[in-house]
Amino acid sequence: MEVLDQASKTKTKANRPFMRQYELVERVRRYNPKTDEDLLNRAYVYAMKAHGAQVRASGDPYFSHPLEVAAILTDLKLDDSTIVAALLHDTIEDTRATRAEIGRKFGAEIAELVDGLTKIKKLDLVSKRAEQAEHLRKLLLAIASDVRVLLVKLADRLHNMRTLKFVAEEKRNRVAEETLDIYAPLAARMGMHELREELEDLAFRQLSPDAHKSIEARLAMVREKNRHLIEEIEGELTGALAAKHIRAKVRGREKKPYSIWKKMERKAVGFEQLSDIFGFRVIVNSVEDCYRAVGIVHTRWNVVPGRFKDYISTPKQNDYRSIHTTVVGPGRQRAELQIRTRSMEDVAEYGIAAHALYKDTGDTATEMLSRDSGAYAWLRHTIELLSEGSNPEEFLEHTKLELFHDQVFCFTPKGRLIALPRKATPIDFAYAVHTDVGNNAIGCKINGKIAPLVSELVTGDEVEITIGKSQTPPAAWESIVVTGKARAAIRRATRTAVRAQYTGLGRRMIERAFVRAEKPISDDRLRVGLARLARNSLEDVYSAVGRGEMKAEDVVRAVHSDWRGETKKKTDAASPRPAGWFAAAREVLKLRRSGVTSEPVKISSGVAIPIRGINADLPVRFAPNGGALPGDRIIGIVTPGEGITIYPIHSPSLKNFDDEPSRWLDVRWDVDESKPQRFPSQIRVLASNAPGTLAQIAQAISEHAGNIDNIKMERRSPDFTQLTIDIGVYDVKHLNAIITQLRTKAVVSNAERVNG
Repeated sequence: MEVLDQASKTKTKANRPFMRQYELVERVRRYNPKTDEDLLNRAYVYAMKAHGAQVRASGDPYFSHPLEVAAILTDLKLDDSTIVAALLHDTIEDTRATRAEIGRKFGAEIAELVDGLTKIKKLDLVSKRAEQAEHLRKLLLAIASDVRVLLVKLADRLHNMRTLKFVAEEKRNRVAEETLDIYAPLAARMGMHELREELEDLAFRQLSPDAHKSIEARLAMVREKNRHLIEEIEGELTGALAAKHIRAKVRGREKKPYSIWKKMERKAVGFEQLSDIFGFRVIVNSVEDCYRAVGIVHTRWNVVPGRFKDYISTPKQNDYRSIHTTVVGPGRQRAELQIRTRSMEDVAEYGIAAHALYKDTGDTATEMLSRDSGAYAWLRHTIELLSEGSNPEEFLEHTKLELFHDQVFCFTPKGRLIALPRKATPIDFAYAVHTDVGNNAIGCKINGKIAPLVSELVTGDEVEITIGKSQTPPAAWESIVVTGKARAAIRRATRTAVRAQYTGLGRRMIERAFVRAEKPISDDRLRVGLARLARNSLEDVYSAVGRGEMKAEDVVRAVHSDWRGETKKKTDAASPRPAGWFAAAREVLKLRRSGVTSEPVKISSGVAIPIRGINADLPVRFAPNGGALPGDRIIGIVTPGEGITIYPIHSPSLKNFDDEPSRWLDVRWDVDESKPQRFPSQIRVLASNAPGTLAQIAQAISEHAGNIDNIKMERRSPDFTQLTIDIGVYDVKHLNAIITQLRTKAVVSNAERVNG
């Protein structure tokens, strides 16, 4: 008894005493009056002696770990053999104990359980594929032999996660990732909802501590704000059901931080946009009462369409049964209800562990579960099929595909495991590796072969991402990716890129305004005017001007309060263009359109914003129906929130802006001739209705390196058809050469450029 007395007095580093032998026995006896007390006592003493002076990373005696694992399993109301296996699960691996000795002292059944746990103790699911597959094969085959191996393994992982802070820092994330990738989904497959939620929450706390802390804080605020409303809904639901003679227990339940985070990622919404942070469990006495309760609820409150699911008539694969519905309840508050019986509630919370393994039925646990549990029967059948795989990698691919059908598991070239949702693409994969990898991705290889970035990944794929420098992810990627992380990163990168474009445009517009006003400019001078402009930074000012939210002249006035907007008529070397140039240009354009003069608009080089094309660092687009080409004299029209639209100076569309001089912008071409770039243009061709006409036109364009983007055909008469062709060319000279070539064709009556 000296050993027992010493054990009862031993305390953990946290000053928490061990669970004593009699306390363990009492925990089991509460749900299993026929428990074998002698067996539990002998296992307790044997494990404590075997581990002796061993200590955990926390400084606690090692025996505290198997004891806590056993305690977790008593909460699941498991049988004596499982509790004993939990106490002994590390003895073969970490002490001098052998399977033979455990068999002699505790019987073959317990020895088999402990041996199964020993074989999979070193499971490393973030290792290379062949090793990973073999470890996973051991785990699943051990589970197929006896499901209690899985239950002990899950409890073992849960206690390890509860004490993760004592593990070496470099290992914590790996353990947490492994928990999220494998053990939490496995618990979910077995219907063990509570255990899965705690595993997810602990892993989430480790992997994303800031996000976890933020959601916890917001939950606390929402909890306090809605405390009385939750009580009101509980009371009203209970009263409404009681009035119809249905005894029900109603309780509100709060979503866990990880569940909230995943929903925010999946739907790309903020915390404030979630409407189902609180749900309500309605526990009734019978299946008939479940359906009666649904009728009462739907009659009393408005139903939210599309939110009714009947998992009683069609249970989930993991045995889950319940009715889900959402109504607009008291206070116009949306309330998500789960209606089920007590036995359904037990299965929903404890999964396969709810199948009363301690009952004296004469069957083994495996036989009973194979008969009573759809989840376990499905798992065993799946493993039996998959264990026939021809190689470890094939086993891994098919097993994970079956076991975690809502996920795909891919690998980096170095063997790192990346878990993604179904239909994920290499873009999702890139962002899962690192945000910078995703932002700079320009291509990929899947299993060594070049593939499109929009390919759908399957489990087992090895993905290599090719990256470029200073790339910006296309905004269109947002509609392609399926992970919230990728979608949020793309949206953030797009916003940053657009802001940078408007900031660059605004800076140039401001510089030009200061030159025209003949006022000095510097960052220090601009900062002086921030308060007058009600902006916090220079970048905010530049962006506001670039977006058209603020005039560049307002910035000049904020810095130089003595300036009233006058512009001097003289010119100098720094600013050879007259201050009234735009007004003069608009007047000349008006005269030309009215036929009074044919004088061309002369544009001298001056303070103008350079335009490189639609892929440059400014928010630029070209006028529709013809656009503008290098070689054209061009004008920029600023549209608030959209950027600059470039028009050729002869465009008739410019008359629409005659009364808005503040939107006119002096721009010039800045094209790198060493890197030719196509620009959009449009031509109109009147051609005869003869066989082969279209082919001749297309050939003429092709021979001159033009690129046809679109053709619109309109019958003008029985003999002629008008073709409007969207075409990509390098400059005005290139376009004129194509038009000249078209005019030489016998089938072409006329060809001309369209000027929108």
